[in-house]
Amino acid sequence: MRILLTGATGYIGKRLLPVLIKEGHEVICCIRDQSRFSSHNFIQNNTSILEVDLNEPSSLTQIPEDIDVAYYLVHSMSAASDYSDMERNCAINFREALNKTRVKQVIYLSGIVNEKELSEHLTSRKNVEVELKKGNFPLTTFRAGIIVGSGSASFEIIRDLVEKLPVMIAPKWLLTRCQPIAIADVIQILKKGALNPETYHQNFDIGSDDILTYKEMLLGFARVRKLKRKIWIIPVMTPKLSSYWLYFVTSTSFKLASSLVASMKVEVICRDSRINEMLGIRPIPYKKAIENAFAKIESNTILSSWKDAYSSSVAKFNISDFIHVPRFGCFKEYRQELIQNTDQTIRKIWRIGGDNGWYYGNWLWKIRGYIDKLFGGVGLRRGRTNMTQISPGDALDFWRVIYANKHEGRLLLYAEMKLPGEAWLEFRIENGYLNLIATFRPLGLMGRLYWYSVAPFHGWIFKGLLRELTR
Repeated sequence: MRILLTGATGYIGKRLLPVLIKEGHEVICCIRDQSRFSSHNFIQNNTSILEVDLNEPSSLTQIPEDIDVAYYLVHSMSAASDYSDMERNCAINFREALNKTRVKQVIYLSGIVNEKELSEHLTSRKNVEVELKKGNFPLTTFRAGIIVGSGSASFEIIRDLVEKLPVMIAPKWLLTRCQPIAIADVIQILKKGALNPETYHQNFDIGSDDILTYKEMLLGFARVRKLKRKIWIIPVMTPKLSSYWLYFVTSTSFKLASSLVASMKVEVICRDSRINEMLGIRPIPYKKAIENAFAKIESNTILSSWKDAYSSSVAKFNISDFIHVPRFGCFKEYRQELIQNTDQTIRKIWRIGGDNGWYYGNWLWKIRGYIDKLFGGVGLRRGRTNMTQISPGDALDFWRVIYANKHEGRLLLYAEMKLPGEAWLEFRIENGYLNLIATFRPLGLMGRLYWYSVAPFHGWIFKGLLRELTR
């Protein structure tokens, strides 16, 4: 089959792509920013990339006419204040572009929307389905609730709450019921639903056989991790307080936390399980899904994480816009250290951040992360997806990876912390030396005052960091 895959750099897209390639399909990946496409291990002769922006209809003219199946895996929740309108417009543009092709089926992954009163997030998901239905092609919609897998937003939020809080004073929405599904089952359903005539012009709710409250999910997670946890429900916690509760305890942004809290008041229960029999799927139980996720984490084989998506960021940009570090109107600090072993230094650089830490002055990095979180930033809680590998587009604590090339010995990071300006941190190996370049482009007087206030700490931290990386 010739398959068009949108959202190829997203959490689901990164998981589905290698599966489709293994099946022998030709895959055309639609990506807004080609610099973020880091799945080079999957690229073969039958894989190609199209740089398109669903908000720009003119960019969709690149889509070839002779495609068999198109996957619509685009999701903009919390990407902007008007994300609902943006999602609808993207769906309309995609539909009109596909109407000009000979596509045989479009597959859309949505959310379970069976309740009369829906959150803005779930309403937006439903509206996208309504727009796609108007196309001149068979639409198959798979509606999922909580997706459980290593790196999924739901899994990471549950993990943060359970592992950080022995006792939880929680809002009443923890008593809302839901029907989770393992990421492995989602990928199998997306794969097996392709060009299956039984699924044309229909929508299906997908989930495991477990119907659980969020409280039961948290306690079930704790049992798998052999942790004793207590949860008390109080009815007085407002949605805003609940959002702050999620924001400060977990690695979510405040916008994402607000969207999730609104959605968690709505029950997401499957209407039936006919799709499981239709496709020959035996859903993985919630407990097993948690165990499988930790098996991936412990073996450091996480294929994708929601933290690498732009929804985990407070800034919205294309990586290509920041790959060239500005030279004028900026403050710069240069540091250099002689390398004793180049290979070892590169390995250390590629392991920086996350659980591995920053090699020197970790407590100061942590304080900076806490301050960032207090001012609405991402803080350090995103960590990193893989402990040994870095790719463009990855989140790395409060940085975004802009460029990473081991052969060149160059790693470029862009700051996503709250700043009165823009900041880059670059590691570059040249002529046997490791160069560290910190660049800051200030915004107004506050930006300049900020730089002068932190500059004294740079000399101490950067000098120690270089010494640890090169020895």
